[in-house]
Amino acid sequence: MRASTQIIVVAVLAGLAAGAWYARDRLPWSEAPAQGAQGKGGGQRPTLVETTPARRGDVTVTIGAVGTAHADEAVIVTSKVTGLVSAVRFREGGRVKAGEVLVELDSREMQAVLEEQKADRDNAARLYERARKLYEGRNVPRARVDDLYGELQSAEARVKAEEARIEAYYVRAPFSGRLGLRRVSVGALVDPGTEITTLDETSRIKADFRVPETALAHIAAGQGVTAVSAAYAGRTFTGTVATVDTRVDPVTRSVEVRTVFENPDERIRPGMFLTAEFVAVIRKDSVLIPEQAVVAGGDRQYVFIVDDGKAARRDVTTGEHVDGDIEILAGLSPGDVVVTAGVQKIRDGAPVDVAPPPPDGARPGMS
Repeated sequence: MRASTQIIVVAVLAGLAAGAWYARDRLPWSEAPAQGAQGKGGGQRPTLVETTPARRGDVTVTIGAVGTAHADEAVIVTSKVTGLVSAVRFREGGRVKAGEVLVELDSREMQAVLEEQKADRDNAARLYERARKLYEGRNVPRARVDDLYGELQSAEARVKAEEARIEAYYVRAPFSGRLGLRRVSVGALVDPGTEITTLDETSRIKADFRVPETALAHIAAGQGVTAVSAAYAGRTFTGTVATVDTRVDPVTRSVEVRTVFENPDERIRPGMFLTAEFVAVIRKDSVLIPEQAVVAGGDRQYVFIVDDGKAARRDVTTGEHVDGDIEILAGLSPGDVVVTAGVQKIRDGAPVDVAPPPPDGARPGMS
C-alpha cells in the first residue's frame, strides 16, 4: 500500500473516532454513572430518567371461569291426565302469564257428568230450604233438616270434585315465561309425561361456574361478576353471585358458584356457554407503583426515588401484581417519586434529570 493511501485511511479513522467521542459527550444518558461520566466542572453528569409518584389503590384478584346459562325457572309442560287434544291455545316462542291455558283436552263426558251433579246439588238445596222453613213452623223434625243438610253438603262436594277433575284437562302455564316449540297437535292423544312444550323464565338467567377451591376466600354471595359469550362479540353481561355451593368436589377440587344475570332483552339463552370473571378486592388503599420501577438484586428488591435531584435507593417488599402495577407492602409511602425508566443507568446518590411526562396516550418509558 502506498504511503499516501495509508495517510488518508488513518485520517478518516481519526475523524470518525473524534465524531463518535463528541456525540457521546453530548448525550447525558449515553454512559452509565458507574463509569464516572464527568460534567464540565468535573462532577458526574446527570442521567435522564422518567418518574411517577407512588399512589394508593385497591389490590384485586381476577378469577376466570366458564359455565352454562340456565333459565331462572324452567319446566317441560305436560298433562296430568290422558286425553285427546281439543285445542292449542299458545303460540310458539310467545310469552305467557302464569295460569294461562296452553292446551285443552277433550272433557265433554265429564262436563255432562258435572251438569248432572250440579242439578242434584240444586235439588238438594231446594229440599233443604223447604225443610228448614217447615222446621221453623214445627212441622218437620230437626233430624230431617239435618239429614237434608248433609245431603246438600255431599252434593256440593261431588260438584267440586268433578270440577277439579275437569280442571286437569286444561293445561296451564305454571309461571310466567317464554314458550318453546309445540310438540302436539289437535287430535293427538297425550298421556301424563307427554311433552307438550317447554316454558322458561328468561328475563332472569342463572349461570353456574366451577372455580378452584383456592378461590373460595375471594368469592361470596352479593359479589359482582361479568360474563361474555361468543354469540355477542364485544358485549359484557353484568351479574351477581347468588350463592356458593356448600361442598367442594373432592375429585376436581373445585366448587360450584351460582350467579344471576338480569336479562331483559333475553339475549342470554338457556344452555349458552359463558366465560366469567370474578374480581375481588384483597386489600384497599395499598401503595402501588409501575412494575418496571422495581429492580431485583439478589434476594432483595429495590427502587430508586428522586430526592433533591439525586437517585436514592430504597429496599422494598412487594406484594400482588395489579394490571401493570405492583403492590408495595413496605419501603415506600404514597407520593414518593420513583424512577420508572432509566433505572439500569443510575446508582444510589447519582444525579438525575427528570424527563417531562409523556403526552397523553403515549406509552411511558424511554427508548
